[in-house]
Amino acid sequence: MLFPDLDEDALFLRRNDPEELLGVFSEHAFTLENKTWPTVEHYFQAMKFEQTMPDFAEDIRVAASPKLARKLGRSRRKEVRVDWNKVKRVVMTRAVYTKCRTYSDIAEALLATDERKIFESSQYDYYWGCGRDRRGENAYGKVLMDVREKLRQEASEES
Repeated sequence: MLFPDLDEDALFLRRNDPEELLGVFSEHAFTLENKTWPTVEHYFQAMKFEQTMPDFAEDIRVAASPKLARKLGRSRRKEVRVDWNKVKRVVMTRAVYTKCRTYSDIAEALLATDERKIFESSQYDYYWGCGRDRRGENAYGKVLMDVREKLRQEASEES
């Protein structure tokens, strides 16, 4: 089968859409690592260089836009931390979770997705997205669903 079966109720979103509350480009600043980050994208890209090039990581943190932060973070001329492939999903999860804990409306929007499967609908990204043929890892969708579950657990513990 070319396209795997999907729940009809699945939610597709684009993580780099600045209007998407659950995306990495939405301008919702949060504090993590004792610094304020303008977006999840700023944090994620800077963490690639936090250990190897702290000054460059700071340049990313203060970048004028998430698009510029992404461009800087994807520089092939800079040395990314050696454990990046092992930690990148954890880094993304921490940022998304912190954003949700900072903004109750974003947490509520994520919780309102109920049990729906969430997909990052990038045609070209087979790690963070589901890819053109929907066989990608969909790591970003999984991050959102993991954060949603953590928020649910916390809410049930509070009541």
